[in-house]
Amino acid sequence: MTKTMFEPSITSRPVYGVLSPAIGSAHLFVADGEGADAVCDLFAKAEAAAMKPVSHIIYMPGANGCDKTTALQALGVAQFHRSPSFAAAQSRLAKVLADAHMGLQIYTAGTEGLMAQVAALAQAAGLPYEAVQMEHRGSLARRLQCVHCKGVTENVTLDPFVCSHCGLSLFVRDHFSRRLAAFQGVNIDAEDPGLVPASVERFK
Repeated sequence: MTKTMFEPSITSRPVYGVLSPAIGSAHLFVADGEGADAVCDLFAKAEAAAMKPVSHIIYMPGANGCDKTTALQALGVAQFHRSPSFAAAQSRLAKVLADAHMGLQIYTAGTEGLMAQVAALAQAAGLPYEAVQMEHRGSLARRLQCVHCKGVTENVTLDPFVCSHCGLSLFVRDHFSRRLAAFQGVNIDAEDPGLVPASVERFK
């Protein structure tokens, strides 16, 4: 199981594991923030030594300021790319997946928003969701879609949350869409307009 402890939830809520070396012709790692620690832990295992010449790491510092670029560069893998954000790295990741050959192993670690988007891109490239190893590390901030205006907001920590697109007060549900790579937010005062509880930081 992942080193992050999650409260029991509904069945659509993702469940994460621990990254472990897999047999493959190439290895792609995508991580953000503290997800770098999961990648370093994997490469600390003896059986991972042979993976370095055929490994490619794409890394983004965390939205919380966590930057472990130096630790990842020290691993000495064949390719390392640091990107300021997932949006900036997306075209590179899409090309790596498009050019991939049989035997590529994919690993992603860090925040749920990052991992979900990596898995969605892998699926778009024809790989099953289960083909992507995922390990949660660091912030619990959520990638949230407002079900009313369809706008997506990154790094949501509050519940209720005021939609940054349409301004509705949203209840942040545990329901997760793999297709959208986002949790779902629904209008919390639809039946009683104006009756909105105080926001609480639930996802640090």
